[in-house]
Amino acid sequence: MFATLVDMGFSDDVIDRAIQENGEPFLYVNEYICLFSFNVIINDFAGPNAETSAIIDTISKYSMNCEPSSSKSKTIDHFLAMGFDEEKIIKAIHKHGEENMEEIANALLSSEADTLPIMKEEDNMDWSDSDDEMKYADLLSSDNEKDQDSFDSCNPLSSLVKMGFSELEASLAIERCGDSVSIADLADFICAAHIAREFDEFHIDPEEQKPRQNIKKRRKEPRPSANNQPLHLPNPMIGFGVPNEAVFITHRSLPALARAPPYFYYENVACAPTGVWETISSHLYDVLPEFVDSKFICAAARKRGYVHNLPISNRYQIQPAPKLTIQEALPHTRKWWPAWDTRTKLNCILTVHASAQTTKRIRLELEAHTGEPSEATKRYVTEQCRRWNLVWVGKNKVAPLDADEIESLLGFPKYHTRGGGISNTDRLKSLGNSFQVDTVAYHLSVLTPLFPDGINVLSLFTGIGGGEVALHRLKIPMKTVISVEISEVNRNILRDFWEQTNQRGVLIEFEDVQDLTRDKIIELMKRFGGFDLVIGGSPCNNLAGGNRVNRSGLEGEQSSLFFEYCRILEVVRETTMEMRRS
Repeated sequence: MFATLVDMGFSDDVIDRAIQENGEPFLYVNEYICLFSFNVIINDFAGPNAETSAIIDTISKYSMNCEPSSSKSKTIDHFLAMGFDEEKIIKAIHKHGEENMEEIANALLSSEADTLPIMKEEDNMDWSDSDDEMKYADLLSSDNEKDQDSFDSCNPLSSLVKMGFSELEASLAIERCGDSVSIADLADFICAAHIAREFDEFHIDPEEQKPRQNIKKRRKEPRPSANNQPLHLPNPMIGFGVPNEAVFITHRSLPALARAPPYFYYENVACAPTGVWETISSHLYDVLPEFVDSKFICAAARKRGYVHNLPISNRYQIQPAPKLTIQEALPHTRKWWPAWDTRTKLNCILTVHASAQTTKRIRLELEAHTGEPSEATKRYVTEQCRRWNLVWVGKNKVAPLDADEIESLLGFPKYHTRGGGISNTDRLKSLGNSFQVDTVAYHLSVLTPLFPDGINVLSLFTGIGGGEVALHRLKIPMKTVISVEISEVNRNILRDFWEQTNQRGVLIEFEDVQDLTRDKIIELMKRFGGFDLVIGGSPCNNLAGGNRVNRSGLEGEQSSLFFEYCRILEVVRETTMEMRRS
């Protein structure tokens, strides 16, 4: 029943509320369902079903009219400017409250659903033979770039809406990622926004909300860039080359300013708002980012941009090489994987799980069929599996990835984040915000012959130590690591890794990046002989689309820490030059 109502255009939240109020009967809609702005006409059901009618009536009831107070005028004006009907805006404000901008937007988008064409159920079953629909089935798994290109280029907005995304979020994704980005990348971007938003609303770390004083005052104006052309995400997203692709670039011309020591390596999400990567590049000596999707290296997508001045020739992959497909990486899923679930890659590993209610709903939908599920059910199940990275663990049973599986997919040692008082929620958050180790190690592998006796590392916004794990797996001795990480959970994880792997070097941890003043940096450099590598990636909360209302790019409270990375790197470069002259 749930899949049928979703196909009718109702949101998950509205359906859940209606079912909770009326119960969930096993319903099969026979024919002639027409939906327009929550006015639903049921022409024919398979037999009388009062419970079903009650659910439909309840869903419709949620759009009742009301009058706004004068204090709501700004909210009304905000959504009027977006093209919504004033009466519907007033209804949404009354229902969700003036402050819940996200819920209001979702309600308005739902109420704008187009009238569905009248069709019989047997007609609805025929569309699986359509070439376009077969392409749709693989859009989010991104397994065939060439097949996507011809479909994606037609109408990205229409394609995303057909996939179940709202018109507003589809438009915002196209605006922020650019119209040259594939449908798969746009869909990943929207799914990432959904999940990240849910996590941020309920699991914000109080430590990470500490006020940052005077960050904006310390920012420098962007340097004039030698390349003023906007940056576009490549397709395929393989940077200068990846281990399993035949195409490699082994030489690039770095701007003169970027050739000075030390080596630097900065990472952030690829699908950032327009202009963000141009700003990042201009602050990092006009070095152009290397965009890589980790799906070309492992079994999970992770679209990231890397700005660095490392050599790019003679890279190599750490061993053992990661598995490239879901069933290779998670062999216990192979037995239960249905042929109609064509995924071979997982979407980006994020920070939260699907709820137990979601997986239960999927099981009930599948168990309602004695044989092959209907096309509507297949479509609903595969969409949920892609959105939440669900894998098959039994007959009609899917489950979210557990933290141990995510560690493996991201290239971390087994139990890297387990134990020591760390909750499962903290594990998921820490892993979702980490490096993909195999990808980073591939880039850092060029350092192996350059530092046979060890390397001094300044690690900014360290997280759970993805860079340190990469260097360890490359067998590059870490003589000194100065780590800056605000999360106590993450600091504990890095310290445990350091001890358990018997590192012989020195690990010094700072909680707050503001403690790394100019004088402190110079003191540390003179004490340890300078830094060979400055590695990091500032938090991407304001870049990844986690909050459509407050997605402020590099001006956001979290992502503005990028400018701290630049500040510290500049001090290190200046001090390195002074130390070499003396």
